[in-house]
Amino acid sequence: MQTISVLEVNERLQKGESLNLVDVREPAEHAEFNIGGVLIPLGKIQQMQIEELEELKDKELICYCRSGNRSGQACQILDMMGFTNTKNLAGGMLTWKEKVK
Repeated sequence: MQTISVLEVNERLQKGESLNLVDVREPAEHAEFNIGGVLIPLGKIQQMQIEELEELKDKELICYCRSGNRSGQACQILDMMGFTNTKNLAGGMLTWKEKVK
C-alpha cells in the first residue's frame, strides 16, 4: 500500500483521467458526499465480499474514507488478498473538503 494526496487525485480527475476509486465508508456517508468512487464498505472488504474488484487486482486502486483510517485498513486487506497497487487517500474526505475547492 502506498498513499496518495487529495491534490494529486483531484488533479488527475480534473485532467479527465479514469481512476479506480473505492469508497469504504458507510452508505449514509457516501450519500452525503463522495468523489465518484464505487461504494464498498470496509465491512464487506473484511468479509472478502469484493467480487466487483477482482478484475482490478493488478490495476491502481485508490481507497478512501472519512479520514484515511478505514481506507488504510482496506488497502492492507486487499494487499493480503493479492492486490498489487493499492493506494490510500491520505486524510480522506476531511482533507478533501479542506484542500479541494
